[in-house]
Amino acid sequence: EQFAYVASHDLQEPLRMVTAYTQLLAERYRGKLDDQADKFIGYASEGALRMQVLIKDLLAFSRIGRNGAARGSVDCNAVVEEVVHTLASAIQESGAVVTHAALPTVWADRTQMAQVFQNLIGNAVKFRRKEPPLISVQAEKADQHWLFRVQDNGIGIAPEYAEKIFVVFQRLHARTEYAGNGIGLAICKKIIERGGGKIWVESQAGSGSTFKFTVPLHGPDEREGMRL
Repeated sequence: EQFAYVASHDLQEPLRMVTAYTQLLAERYRGKLDDQADKFIGYASEGALRMQVLIKDLLAFSRIGRNGAARGSVDCNAVVEEVVHTLASAIQESGAVVTHAALPTVWADRTQMAQVFQNLIGNAVKFRRKEPPLISVQAEKADQHWLFRVQDNGIGIAPEYAEKIFVVFQRLHARTEYAGNGIGLAICKKIIERGGGKIWVESQAGSGSTFKFTVPLHGPDEREGMRL
């Protein structure tokens, strides 16, 4: 994690220079050389921009847990409603319907819980079939944890890929089919496991997916937080 943070941070400055000069080449010389040169400039610009996104995602992943999470009581109902509002454009465009049952208040980092729900609900909207997405969020007590379920009617995932999808930059589809770098579920996994929980998926290709994750009923630092 430290290597990822340092490397990605230090790569940004030279990459900014590469991006700036490829953009200058495109602005000044596109159409003035030959078609092959225009194509090469386009490839260079596209590659530099994609590398910027990859570095940004790698930094986001490496920063989780570095600065000490600001943990406290988090109303998951409010968090899910905020996430739905944030994703309003994609939800409206796809015709998605997002519902949630009464959700618990948990001891967690609010921003990170929002990241988890935003990635899971956003993926359910993105990886949809022809019919509008139907997404539900539920939770129940299971032993010493809250068990959350984010269920959809999307394209589903073959069981052999159930673990692979949580690995950084692992993708099951070409970028021409679905945008993204394969970082969202890795971030979810890191957040949930650092909070003392687990995350997994139950799915079949073509039959929708149910992502499940657990959050401890009581965090290790909860009593200290209550005294403060």
